[in-house]
Amino acid sequence: MSTRTLRVATALALAGGLTAAPALAGVVPDPIQHTADDAAFTLEPVGSYETGVFDASAAEIVAWYAAGERTLVVNAQTGTVDVLDASDPTDPVKVSEISATGVAAADRSTVPDGTVANSVAVRADGLAVVALEAPEKTDDGWLLVVDVRQEEPVVLGAYRVGALPDMVTLTPRGDRALVANEGEPADDYSVDPEGTISVVTLPKQLTERGRSAQHGARAITQSRVATADFHAFEGDALPEGVRVFGGRKDAGTGIPELPVSENLEPEYVTVSDNGRTAWVTLQEANALAVVDVRSATVTDLLPLGTVDRMEVPFDASDKDDEINLATWPVQGFRLPDAIDSWTVRGTTYLVTANEGDARDYAGYSEEARVEDLGEDGLPAICKAVAEDAGWTVEELQKEENLGRLNITTAQGLDEEQGCYSELYTYGSRGFSIFDGAGNLVFDSGSQFEEIIAEAVPDWFNSNHSETNVEGRSDDKGPEPEGVVVGKVDGRTYAFIGLERIGGVMVYDVTDPVDASFVTYVNNRDFSVSVEDAGDIAAALARAGDLGAEGLVFVPASESPTGNPLVIVGNEVSGTTTYFEVTAR
Repeated sequence: MSTRTLRVATALALAGGLTAAPALAGVVPDPIQHTADDAAFTLEPVGSYETGVFDASAAEIVAWYAAGERTLVVNAQTGTVDVLDASDPTDPVKVSEISATGVAAADRSTVPDGTVANSVAVRADGLAVVALEAPEKTDDGWLLVVDVRQEEPVVLGAYRVGALPDMVTLTPRGDRALVANEGEPADDYSVDPEGTISVVTLPKQLTERGRSAQHGARAITQSRVATADFHAFEGDALPEGVRVFGGRKDAGTGIPELPVSENLEPEYVTVSDNGRTAWVTLQEANALAVVDVRSATVTDLLPLGTVDRMEVPFDASDKDDEINLATWPVQGFRLPDAIDSWTVRGTTYLVTANEGDARDYAGYSEEARVEDLGEDGLPAICKAVAEDAGWTVEELQKEENLGRLNITTAQGLDEEQGCYSELYTYGSRGFSIFDGAGNLVFDSGSQFEEIIAEAVPDWFNSNHSETNVEGRSDDKGPEPEGVVVGKVDGRTYAFIGLERIGGVMVYDVTDPVDASFVTYVNNRDFSVSVEDAGDIAAALARAGDLGAEGLVFVPASESPTGNPLVIVGNEVSGTTTYFEVTAR
């Protein structure tokens, strides 16, 4: 097969006798619905495509191709992108899959077997881009370009981009793709590539169906790739509050010439309405990078601050046998994963899903539990930390109090006293809204845990692979990960996916400084604990959605039903689920 032709498997004739997974309804009998009294709408799960694959990332990032009424779904388990016919969202059907193996790239490399698809985006005319991670994640990856207008898509080629391209998005005009090259280290920290953002000029609009592959391929040259790096922020140029830690120096494997550039790891990208500015989450650094798109230059780094848990309560223990939203002497780094943006009267606003993420590798780990401080060579907690909050250190470290909470050892140590004068944990268990300059205008505080406590008290802070109560209270709680913004009847809403307990939180963000809760929906049957089941396949078929990862909003004008849709890829259950906006 030519390297210019997509290796594609259709639902009717898949290579090697492989059969397509059946399209199942996938909606549980009694989805969780918790809605504000004054809500304009609810979200209703109407259908789901099930891969039947448990806990192997068989459905992650999703994209919507309106003209073809198709959903593109990253299937990391197979290293491909599944193409679903969603002309009937109640019964989505897999029609093909995209694989890059053997494709000749613009830099004369060949995409090898074992490449992993991480992200996908699609232009209105049917030109899709796929971020591909190399088999060795510290090697440079690729950006695959595909024409998805045909029943069997056609690969146009691939660009070489940076190490571990984790997310790709398009400018509003679709003339450029921006790729967040995360640059994670090897597990032993023998290698730690620089984090970068690739800005790729794409082929022009696909207007000639019969000649799209030929014309598109000619436009794919490596010279169209520009790279935004962090070299300008080395040394004293690094803004205060940007976390730089845990690199090869801390791991004892080498002294990098560019420690900041190696340390910063781009995660997720959003672009302004005019396509000139991008904001990129640097999750572990607790910061945003501001990128001038035209020049492919990082112009600023914006620290995102913390949530003071003496002011904002949360449930800190999985061993206290109750829902206990309380205040504790802890700061929560926001550490956002996904980000989206919208404009209000000329001002761009950014919404972040504050998941929290730790560096935890064989060569270096920042993780510890509060109860372990003062043990096994770890410094203790300074007495003032506990006493100022009305506790003793011993009381604070009990499992039913703060002892079980995961915190970082990388910040908060008072070198002179030899103890931790501040405790920092991962994520804020909610979402935040910033303006384009990084000023905080809204934070959801403890609302997510409060809402979940009302909606599903018996399964509060449950994990995803198994059903439990408070299984994630000692870590990141509901763990918001994905977010997308969309308009319904002239108002703007943020749809936030919760990775652990699952489901989607919806907030009205029309007034960014006064966002308000609308509804929470979760297509999950908590009576089924898949990880604990004897028959995993049978349990998975009943469990519903587990591990919300990527979301896409489909406006009414592009929806097959005429009503807005929210499509969610769920990495643990391997399901892609369609939710319809339903007026109340």
